[in-house]
Amino acid sequence: MILTDTHTHLYSEAFDEDRSEVIGKAIANGVTRFFIPAIDSAYTKGMLALEKAYPKHMFLMMGLHPTHVKENYKEELKHVEEMLEQHKFYAIGEIGIDLYWDKTLLQEQQEAFRSQIKLAKKYKLPIVIHCREAFDEVFEILESEKGTDLFGIFHCFTGTLEQAHKAISYNMKLGIGGVVTFKNGKIDTFLNAIDLKHIVLETDAPYLAPTPYRGKRNESSYLVNVLEKLAVVYNKDKEEIAKITTANSKEVFGV
Repeated sequence: MILTDTHTHLYSEAFDEDRSEVIGKAIANGVTRFFIPAIDSAYTKGMLALEKAYPKHMFLMMGLHPTHVKENYKEELKHVEEMLEQHKFYAIGEIGIDLYWDKTLLQEQQEAFRSQIKLAKKYKLPIVIHCREAFDEVFEILESEKGTDLFGIFHCFTGTLEQAHKAISYNMKLGIGGVVTFKNGKIDTFLNAIDLKHIVLETDAPYLAPTPYRGKRNESSYLVNVLEKLAVVYNKDKEEIAKITTANSKEVFGV
């Protein structure tokens, strides 16, 4: 059974003490493909080191995270462009809009999101979207950029059924992680109305650990807990869900 974690921050400081053990444990649990989203230029070195250490397992993205869009965001976007010219990446991400922490830089976040979508189209890459309290704002930009050259993953999807269908209409898969196991997560109540061909698995490690680890550091090995919950939601074998969601990840990332 091959599992794919389509979103894991394994370069995070949270893993500095036991990174190799965490990765080894995940691989032992069948999680053998790890897609690594970018945050900003400060993490690029760590991401490249991760890929060098595990070349058969790690697949890097490049991008500027919306919560890291600051006054210097144009410099950060230049770094993204330079890295895309120098190195192979499998997606532009994670990018998008986050209005949970700070609404003052909405215009800058919108500009960064739009410019990175254009980079994705230039390099024929998928986008991986971060959206927090900003569905309307994200959909507005996707609507203006929609087309066959716009595709990717709506990471950590926590919206409604209506918003799920809308995301799918823009050629986005839904990234499903620990939230599906939460008692108040809500998405488990309608997810079986969405065809599995639109779903990919993720952890967002070290964040959003699934039940029974909620509130603790998340790990890629906990993808198995997400898989177990989806098996209940869809009333299907874990092996079948693993096979379909990994095939979906290959469709998005091309590897």
